[in-house]
Amino acid sequence: MVALLLLATPLTGCFGTGMPREEVIVSGSTTLLPIAEVAGEMFAEEHPGVSILVSGMGSSAGIESVTNGSSDIGTSSRELKESEKETGLDDTPVAYDAIAVIVHPDNPVTGLSTMDVRAIFSGVITNWSQLGGPDMEIGLVNRDEASGTREAFAKIIMDDARFDIGAVILPGTGQVRAVVSEVPGAIGYISLGFVTDEVRAVAIDGVEPSEEAVISGTYPVQRVLHFFTRGEVGQSAAEYIEYVLSPAVQETIVRDAGFIPITAKEALGD
Repeated sequence: MVALLLLATPLTGCFGTGMPREEVIVSGSTTLLPIAEVAGEMFAEEHPGVSILVSGMGSSAGIESVTNGSSDIGTSSRELKESEKETGLDDTPVAYDAIAVIVHPDNPVTGLSTMDVRAIFSGVITNWSQLGGPDMEIGLVNRDEASGTREAFAKIIMDDARFDIGAVILPGTGQVRAVVSEVPGAIGYISLGFVTDEVRAVAIDGVEPSEEAVISGTYPVQRVLHFFTRGEVGQSAAEYIEYVLSPAVQETIVRDAGFIPITAKEALGD
């Protein structure tokens, strides 16, 4: 009898009613992680019977997980590839973002052209002196192939050029920022929402990355952040998506994370 009571205690102690919580599984983009996590915590507080389980595995992994049914929502910081469009996923845009090209704060180079960035990341330009900077080797920091940020960067910047295979490859935004902040000659790219004083974002084609530049369309390296679902969505998952699109999240969590609400352009009549 004592053993049975001990086994029963966690069920009633954790949830009060003795009923298990419903789980909504959200996985994918590390860029979207702060929005999905904080919104999930807020949603769960308002819906005591629901847990939002969020993980950042990369956009490709998130798309794969929602495609095969292991996740309810796949988050992505890139568009679907042609092969992925055949899976019948439904797309809910949740925010706008700019991809910032970052350098060490002491690097005197403040601006690059799109062609400069392509030449750097393809290994054609290898020294900052070729760009008006000091005689210092360029240290390339790239993302892994599962990264939606890498996919978007390649599509917007690289065109048909291949990434230099000599670049340091890192799995997450935070790692890229950390390395660039410590290596004077390093260059990388991260979501604008993750730029801190540890690094400096350079202007691209004469335009600084900012919300105004993204809304106006003048900053060239920008993208849409997505929630993907497949087929009929459960009620709690659908309510969570609606919650992420609500002003309570868009005007607070999305902005606090450094992203731009999905309604921003519509509000300007675009």
